Amino acid sequence: MGARLENVIDERLRDAPDARCFWWEGVWYSREDFRNLTESCRQALLDSGFTPGQRLCVLMQNSPMIPALSLAVWQLGGSFCPLNVKSGMASLAGTLELLEPFAVVVSEAVRDEAKAILQEGAFAIVTCPPMGPLPRFKGSRSSYESPDIAVIFATSGTTGTPKAVPLSHDNIYSNCLGIREIIRPIEPGDVFLNVLPNFHSFGYTICIVLPLIMDAMLAIVPGFFPPQAAMRAILEAEVNVLFGVPAIFSYLLGAVERGAIPRETIGDMKILMSGGDRMAPELHDSARKIFGKDIMEGYGLTEASPAVAISRSYEEYRQGTAGPFLEGYEWQLRTESRERTEKNEGVLWIKSPSVAAGYFRAPELTAERFHDGWFDTGDYVRVLEDGYVEVLGRVTDIIIVGGFNVHPQEVEQVLHTHPAIDTAIVVGIPHRVNGEVPMAFVKKTSDADITELEIIKYCKEQLAHYKVPRKIEFLDEFPISSTGKILRRVLCERAS
Repeated sequence: MGARLENVIDERLRDAPDARCFWWEGVWYSREDFRNLTESCRQALLDSGFTPGQRLCVLMQNSPMIPALSLAVWQLGGSFCPLNVKSGMASLAGTLELLEPFAVVVSEAVRDEAKAILQEGAFAIVTCPPMGPLPRFKGSRSSYESPDIAVIFATSGTTGTPKAVPLSHDNIYSNCLGIREIIRPIEPGDVFLNVLPNFHSFGYTICIVLPLIMDAMLAIVPGFFPPQAAMRAILEAEVNVLFGVPAIFSYLLGAVERGAIPRETIGDMKILMSGGDRMAPELHDSARKIFGKDIMEGYGLTEASPAVAISRSYEEYRQGTAGPFLEGYEWQLRTESRERTEKNEGVLWIKSPSVAAGYFRAPELTAERFHDGWFDTGDYVRVLEDGYVEVLGRVTDIIIVGGFNVHPQEVEQVLHTHPAIDTAIVVGIPHRVNGEVPMAFVKKTSDADITELEIIKYCKEQLAHYKVPRKIEFLDEFPISSTGKILRRVLCERAS
């Protein structure tokens, strides 16, 4: 395809420069304002020594600087790497070692926390306000990577090892075109709520890049919680397209019931779309009752930029499905031993211009999931006769909490550092709002005296909030297979 995101977006911005582009803290800014902000970022990076093939990491909540820095980095042939400061010290340090950034840009709100985590690094730490300017600084020369990589999304690996997904300009542009084509009500001039975390491909691609590509506008909010800023943006900026995760929609339903926001404000929106995890049936029922319309669903993965299947419109929406595949996707269903199956259920394998070529600097990980142009999603799905996709579960044991991936092994590693814990196994249990939350089965060391609350407190000190087990069950022995392995499946059944 050969498209560069900065060129596509800048072409849109040059058309009608006085038109509204983004809303921030009660004020609308024009396309020209946004181009000027981007140019100031580009010049600051250039003056600081940023060159093609380098990577800029960012630890900031949503703000106008996120899209402006993105475009500036792309204009200079680099890659943008949004990170989560709450991901935990060990995870973040490992990720930065993998990415080798030119610099790490942080917000004032997380400066002290970020510096405590990053103090061992050899790269610059730059504090930047949400509307700029980006100060000049002395960056670190790092190894070269292809300028075709637009964004690198980092996540913990299944063993706690850092893993990163590099998405090219073509990957993201292809995905945006597919979303725009399949969701029929979306059109230029719509107002998207940019509230999902920017370090998540769902929030970044669909709530930042997509509206900029299609001449829509952004109502930018740092984050959804506390929700007052998001409520203000919805009302003042007249948001009519809302992509969220189940936890956000659960709160909105409650806010309407309490009279905190008018029902018609949400009910009159063009699109209410949930992703990141399946919604509980009761949320669908409440939405139809309170909003007067349902919340549609989609399915995607970071490796797919992220959208794979999305509901087209309310007229064609079917509860319990993620809708049909986006145009350009090839798909296969296979068994867990990777053999093709003629059944309509199986492990989903996909191929598309939206799918990444592999993991960043991780040939072993790439070889596990990418095969001759096909990507093994690790998800067990059912594909109906008309092409609608039902996501039945995950072949892997990843826990999805409000749209965020939690790898049990990462939580287990933290638990095993406690002197009172002999063995710990973490599984997911159903949760009405977040879809799932972690639960830990724990065997104490001999004569140890520790309570459930003490273990949870210990985890809170070392893990992001969504990774902390909400429930602890103590066991004297774990169920063991004939080969001596702990039967995680049996524990999952016991937990549910």
